[in-house]
Amino acid sequence: MTADDTRTAADDTRATGGDDGPVLRLESVRKTFGRDRVVLRDVSLDVAPHTVTALIGASGSGKSTLLRCANLLEEIDDGAIFLDGEEITDPRADPDAVRRRIGVVFQSYNLFPHMTVLQNITLAPRRVLGVSREEAEARARELLGRLGLGDKAGEYPDRLSGGQQQRAAIVRALAVRPRLLLLDEITAALDPELVGEVLSVVRDLKADGMTMVLATHEMGFAREVADQVCFLDNGVVLERGTPQEVFGNPRQERTRRFLRRIVEAGRL
Repeated sequence: MTADDTRTAADDTRATGGDDGPVLRLESVRKTFGRDRVVLRDVSLDVAPHTVTALIGASGSGKSTLLRCANLLEEIDDGAIFLDGEEITDPRADPDAVRRRIGVVFQSYNLFPHMTVLQNITLAPRRVLGVSREEAEARARELLGRLGLGDKAGEYPDRLSGGQQQRAAIVRALAVRPRLLLLDEITAALDPELVGEVLSVVRDLKADGMTMVLATHEMGFAREVADQVCFLDNGVVLERGTPQEVFGNPRQERTRRFLRRIVEAGRL
C-alpha cells in the first residue's frame, strides 16, 4: 500500500466526524475488576484526528483494558468516554452503533476458520451495515490488494502465515470504514520475522491519515510512528508527550526505569 495507489483512510473517515476536536476523549475513566483490583485509575486522554497514540508500559499496566473500554467491550465504573464529542458511555448510547465507528484488531487474529478471507472481511459490512454483497466484496478486494493479500481472498485462515492472518484482520477492521482504529498488541503473537510486515501496514495507515490508538511492546516502532506516547503504570497514565519527550527525556523516575530495562533488553 502506497500513497500513490490508494485513496486515503482519512478520505474514508471525514464523512463520519469533523476535525475540530479530539476523535476520542477519556475523562477520569476508572475501571475495576472485582472489589479490589483497580485496572484504570482516573485516566484522561485526548486523541486528535489523523494521529497515532501509542500506549506503552509493562504487562498488566492497563493498556489493553483502556482499549476495550474505548470500544465498550468493558463497562467503566466512573468517568466518561467521548467519540467525536458524543458521550458513548452514556447509558442511552447504542453500543452497536458506536462499535460500527471503531475498528479493533487484537493480538489473536480472531478470524472465523470456517470462512474464507473474503467472507471474513465482508461479514460485518453486509450484516451490520447492510452493504450489498457486490459493494462489500469490491471494498474487501481493494483493501486486500492494498495490503498485499490480493491473491488470498479465497483462502481459509489456516492456509495463511501469522503475518498474513494479522493483515487480513486489519483489512476486516478497515472494511467498515472506521473513524478510529484500536490496535491491541497486534504483533505479540507473531514470529519475529513476521513482525515487520504487519508494522509496515500501520506505517501506511498513518501516512493515509487513519486515527489510531495502539498498545505495543515494540518501543522502537512506537518512537517512530507515534505522535503521542502514553506510559501507563499500575492503571495510571504516568507520563505522556511526544516520542522525543517520553523516550528521550522522561520526567518520571518510573518511566526512566522502564525504558532502561527496555534498552538493556535490546528492544529500543
